[in-house]
Amino acid sequence: MIQYLLGGENIVRRDAREINVRAFLDAGGAPDVLVFSWARASFDRSYKRRKRVFDYFRSLGADSVEFADYSSPTDEIAMKIELSDLVYLTGGIPSVLINRLKTRGVDRMLSKYRGVIVGRSAGTLALCKKGLVTDRNSYAISVIDGIGLIDFVAKVHYIPSDDRILRRLSCEIPLFAISSASAILRANDDMSVIGEAYLFQKGEKKRLTTPFSFGLADLDYG
Repeated sequence: MIQYLLGGENIVRRDAREINVRAFLDAGGAPDVLVFSWARASFDRSYKRRKRVFDYFRSLGADSVEFADYSSPTDEIAMKIELSDLVYLTGGIPSVLINRLKTRGVDRMLSKYRGVIVGRSAGTLALCKKGLVTDRNSYAISVIDGIGLIDFVAKVHYIPSDDRILRRLSCEIPLFAISSASAILRANDDMSVIGEAYLFQKGEKKRLTTPFSFGLADLDYG
């Protein structure tokens, strides 16, 4: 299984295009893509972001782009996952996405999936054991539970002003901070970074450089 943890992307500007191109190549070059656009409180087939994502992925060479509707029967969703080469989890409200993935049993389906998975923003937090979410009004950071497909803690849309609280939180558990238009790539237990990402551990901050790889066993989760 190959997983891309994307810190964020402006789909209009397509500022993480090269990361998506790499993911598509890992999925065969012209993959059948399944998009979980479940991270909004309201979403229907006319939602303009759906067409934007469809056009974007087709321009990258996707052979097909399907969308999983959370109102679809469970067996239909499972079949779409099975037939896809790449599963893509969009951005939006992390708690909405995570709740829908768990309620529909998609967390269990993805744990058995052997294709490429790309999480963007909320999608990244959903894939992890825990995610750090910044409140847009107070800028306070809260911790939420993901589906646990990847056994570490992540902060997306990282900016340097997050450092103080991330250093404090990392005294209890290691965490990764990923800037927008950057990603951490995990293949089995090896990870590498594309762009700008950091490891916070025991109050210290370390920039992950390219090439960068280590096993999850190297992290001290106590």
